[in-house]
Amino acid sequence: MKKYQIVIIGYGGMGSYHVTLASAADNLEVRGVFDILEEKRAAAAEKGLEIYPSFEAVLADEKVDAVLIATPNDSHKELAIQALEAGKHVVCEKPVTMSSEDLLVIMDTAKKEQKHFMVHQNRRWDEDFLIIKEMMEQKTIGDVFHLESRVHGANGIPGDWRHLKAHGGGMVLDWGVHLLDQLLFVIDSNVKSVSANLSYALGDEVDDGFVSFITFENGITAQVEVGTTNFIKLPRWYVKGTEGTAIIHDWDLSGEVVKPNALAGLSEPTPIQAGQGLTKTMAPPSEEATDTIPLVAPGKLATTFYNNFVDVLNKKSEPIVQNEEVYQVLKLIEAIFQAAETNKTIHSI
Repeated sequence: MKKYQIVIIGYGGMGSYHVTLASAADNLEVRGVFDILEEKRAAAAEKGLEIYPSFEAVLADEKVDAVLIATPNDSHKELAIQALEAGKHVVCEKPVTMSSEDLLVIMDTAKKEQKHFMVHQNRRWDEDFLIIKEMMEQKTIGDVFHLESRVHGANGIPGDWRHLKAHGGGMVLDWGVHLLDQLLFVIDSNVKSVSANLSYALGDEVDDGFVSFITFENGITAQVEVGTTNFIKLPRWYVKGTEGTAIIHDWDLSGEVVKPNALAGLSEPTPIQAGQGLTKTMAPPSEEATDTIPLVAPGKLATTFYNNFVDVLNKKSEPIVQNEEVYQVLKLIEAIFQAAETNKTIHSI
């Protein structure tokens, strides 16, 4: 079987990470690296990687089968189109483009050139997400009707270009693209409506966090939140179903599932003191009426991203990350920006 040669374009944090990922794949070899910055090229050279003098030199190398684009977001479209037109397959970091229309141009180019284009939506392989996916498929807590997905930090916006709107900075495009991709991947329904609020607490020209409320046509609701000013984190996942509730606190996969049992409903809850009053409605169910069980084991996707990429090149498999799915994520991102800017709920996605 042919061993494909791939070159990494952009040797920052993600670019160097891709060297490790691609090198671990079957029948894929990292041929070299190109970066416009001398210090990045020097860092790659120290790792023993071949350094290309220019992007044009990468495209001119007939031994190169594919390129991985891990540059600032605003450069993805131009680089991808150039590579496809030069006869290279392309893997691109997310967010793939600055707009959904730009992605359509790339998709049309890939079709015209008969080359494969795939987006590295790597968070589909996260174990915390795969636990939620497995729970929904197994109906561990019945039919899920509400999900809360969030990531919280307190270190502000990372890096340099991520602070700049022209380069596609901000947390909607940085982390939101991951959480929204997970959401659309696990919920088999079109989006009905979107509302959103963006945070500019740090004073940057791009958002340092956001909250979005999304309703799907099948009735499922979701709250998606990203924050970079949160010194106390809320749970990574909070999920409600018709037969229980699940929580995952963080990427360490700590959490639990609480479900009613056969004794539930046999006796009314005892009222509790709540501030300056009593409540029966908000009283916890008795310990006898509920069961607390461990989280299910995470499911597995068919293969790794790069092994899937090679299988796609060999016509042995379909992409796990479909470009049409990525397009829907970008449309949802655009709706979030529109909802936040107009302070209105968006109904046409």
